[in-house]
Amino acid sequence: MVSVLHSVATTDGETPVDEVLADGLPAEARVPLAQAVEWARSCYGDHDLSSGEGVWQHAFGMALIGVSLRLDLDARIAALLFAIDEFDDKAQEHIEERFGPLVFKLVEGLRRLNRLHISTRTDSGTPADLRAQTEVLRKMVLALAEDIRVVLLRLSSRVQTLRHFAAHKECADLNIARESMDLYAPLANRLGVWQLKWELEDLGFRFIEPDTYKRIAKQLDERRVEREAFIAASIARLKHDVEAIGVKAEVYGRPKHIYSIWNKMRRKNLDFDQIYDVRALRVLVGEVRDCYAVLSLVHEIWEPIHSEFDDYILKPKGNNYQSLHTAVRTPDGRAMEVQIRTHDMHRHAEMGVAAHWRYKEGATESSSAYDEKIALLRQLLSWRDEVTDGAAWEEGTKAAALDDTVYVVTPQGRVIDLAAGATPIDFAYRLHTDLGHRCRGAKVDGQMIPLDTPLVSGQRVEITTAKQGGPSRDWLNPQLGYLVTANARAKVRRWFVQQEEEETVAHGRTIVAKELQRGGMTQANQDDLASKLGFKDTQSFYLAVGRGDISGRQIHAAVLPEIPAPKEPEMIVRPRKSPPDDKVLVVGVGRLLTQLARCCKPVPPDEIQGFVTRGRGVSIHRADCSSFRHIAQQHPERTVPAEWGSHAVADKSGGEVFPVDIVVEAHDRSGLLRDISDVFTRDKLNVIGVNTVSKAGRAFMRFTVEVSGSEPVQKAVLQISEVQGVISAARG
Repeated sequence: MVSVLHSVATTDGETPVDEVLADGLPAEARVPLAQAVEWARSCYGDHDLSSGEGVWQHAFGMALIGVSLRLDLDARIAALLFAIDEFDDKAQEHIEERFGPLVFKLVEGLRRLNRLHISTRTDSGTPADLRAQTEVLRKMVLALAEDIRVVLLRLSSRVQTLRHFAAHKECADLNIARESMDLYAPLANRLGVWQLKWELEDLGFRFIEPDTYKRIAKQLDERRVEREAFIAASIARLKHDVEAIGVKAEVYGRPKHIYSIWNKMRRKNLDFDQIYDVRALRVLVGEVRDCYAVLSLVHEIWEPIHSEFDDYILKPKGNNYQSLHTAVRTPDGRAMEVQIRTHDMHRHAEMGVAAHWRYKEGATESSSAYDEKIALLRQLLSWRDEVTDGAAWEEGTKAAALDDTVYVVTPQGRVIDLAAGATPIDFAYRLHTDLGHRCRGAKVDGQMIPLDTPLVSGQRVEITTAKQGGPSRDWLNPQLGYLVTANARAKVRRWFVQQEEEETVAHGRTIVAKELQRGGMTQANQDDLASKLGFKDTQSFYLAVGRGDISGRQIHAAVLPEIPAPKEPEMIVRPRKSPPDDKVLVVGVGRLLTQLARCCKPVPPDEIQGFVTRGRGVSIHRADCSSFRHIAQQHPERTVPAEWGSHAVADKSGGEVFPVDIVVEAHDRSGLLRDISDVFTRDKLNVIGVNTVSKAGRAFMRFTVEVSGSEPVQKAVLQISEVQGVISAARG
């Protein structure tokens, strides 16, 4: 049987081009097709592609293949205009004006895929080649999910290029042939377009293995007369017996594909004479039940070879291919393959997804169309496995490279590609930064899942968000597995840097206000102050102050340069008394900004020490504070003696209070917190903060209370130690 593709492609030219291209379409399709033909011909002229083929010849050949695949009007016009942007600066405007936005979308998608070959022309099998193929796969899967016609046109373009090479008996670039076999033929197979699959394989194989191709072709040709006589006799016998059982059937010899024959010889280690499908029949019937009736008849006429039977009707292939395959042995000992299928199965086998894909023109995508898209996407992803059927030495590398990407779908049907192992948070950040920041939950295929769950190709992902808020620091912990992609991780880090910067700016603004108040300069213009210190705005100025880059001395000097700035604190000083309104006296220095350290929370009459900070005065620590000991070892020159002011030590009225932490470890039990709280109530201590954590039967508590001195703290610690279950109690 002559290929439909071949018979259409060799039109004698007497039939008008637009009529040939309108085959199978309504009569009104001839008008836009004629317009597209005229425009394409006038633009392309005598220009050639890099392959040496004329641009118009390539466009027309591609459109003819689209006719054989029964593609719609928009796809056929897109084939004709595939390179129009190279010859018309306003191609988009003109295409949309004459043929509509859907045609332009197809042309643009085809243009992007056609240009992918530029990056894939590398030495076969090299790491660069594998990376390039991975990129092609990624782009094609995305294109497939958007509009299947784009990829069908890309396959048609490649077939037309190989036909041009075959007609001139030479291939301008062997990498094109390798791509065709390694990438495009498996894709055609996965789409179920067997017409294109066989042609891509045979033509590619012809140039990659010319000697093997010629040897098998010669063997086929040498026995052609004998084989044709054998097939004719077998057809006549089977037709007669099928009619006898009342089944209407079409029986013919199946076309021979050289690459398929060679592949079986290699895979099964067989000689040419042992290949069953060198002699093959195909039977087309109307109903599924007729398939099995004919199968039973075939096994009655000839002896079945049981190891060669496959029921792809009961268990279709991954691309939904359906047929019965059996091999039989004739009385003279020769083997023959027989394929049995319905006409619908055959139409799907030859044209695959092109035979049933529904195109929506200007309509909102229905739920059934959406489900169809998802089903196709999931089906196509296994195509990647077929592409790795290369030599053993490169298979692992290529398979690993192709597994680096997963494809998931938004609720609106948009396909998103992510790194393998990506989580819903990665997905959210890929869609929009703010969506990632506010991500609080995720649904996959309608079911809630944890945010650290790796996504799988084909899933439908929906993000649940908070109205406001930001990411969690846990997301940056690689051991917790919340983030995989570097892009999402960078966005989370950037958010926290920005938050810390805002806190530093606020802290700097407070320091500036205090310094100006301390110097009686509250009326000073802070914009002018920032400018005098070399900052472009107050924001940058506050940030530098908050970081400690600008000291109080510099602020004073900038506002009142005629007033001498305060001297730096002396490290070796003589004790002197504190004014009655000072709580803390830094020995040897007059009034100086002081603050009680949060790490140890000193209270009178604790022994204290001072540490000179950058821009925040002197920080007062307990002398036994571990944090103070650490920083004092690093910067001993910045430690200063300090003591409590006399009124702070003498104040027992409770008018001046200090926050103090009490840390408790206990066996966790019901009523523990109540019993400890009773201690504070009896001692009339005001609790201003409580933090409790239970772990492995233990309770760890931190209470912050307000006291006027250390004695109430010591008393409370002793009483808490006596509470049932308390292991230890101490001042924090």
